[in-house]
Amino acid sequence: MKKYFNFLIAIVLTSLLSLSLNGCQKLKDFHKPVDLSKSPLDPDERARRNIEEGRGISLKGLGNKKTTYEFSTSNPMWRASLETLDFIPLTTVDYSGGMIITDWYSEGSGNQNQSLKITVRFLSNEVRSESLKVIIHKKNCSTSNNCSTSLLPENSKIKIELLSAILKKAALLEVEDKSKKKKQ
Repeated sequence: MKKYFNFLIAIVLTSLLSLSLNGCQKLKDFHKPVDLSKSPLDPDERARRNIEEGRGISLKGLGNKKTTYEFSTSNPMWRASLETLDFIPLTTVDYSGGMIITDWYSEGSGNQNQSLKITVRFLSNEVRSESLKVIIHKKNCSTSNNCSTSLLPENSKIKIELLSAILKKAALLEVEDKSKKKKQ
């Protein structure tokens, strides 16, 4: 009985192995040779050309969309946010996750017992007020071990001013980028 069971397992495993290897025949065109006369040797030039042409990773059967990448240097909202927050130490800067988080900051001449932490979340790359979510936490400390944090309301003056400064800077950067593209 044990012999038959082992024989049956061997047949099943052999069948599964042959089926999985048979599927590999479909992948023989997976790697196509590259014509070096049409492809630049410099990797930076090749990456730039691929970005301009909108090339990306494509899995057959999972969509025929072209992938376009917009890197942080070409995103005016991202650049404007970084330039606006350049006076505060940053703890998290994640372009792919669309988030900037500052460290706790208190102004040198102001009240040392109060500090702010700013989070900027990017909801889209468009230069619009709905594209950003600004979250500001305020920390009040009565002693070094006794601190409380609170979330500033949506209509707080500092939040409105920060959002406005980022949007103005992004609009200027977008106009500047468009004029550069026209010149080229």
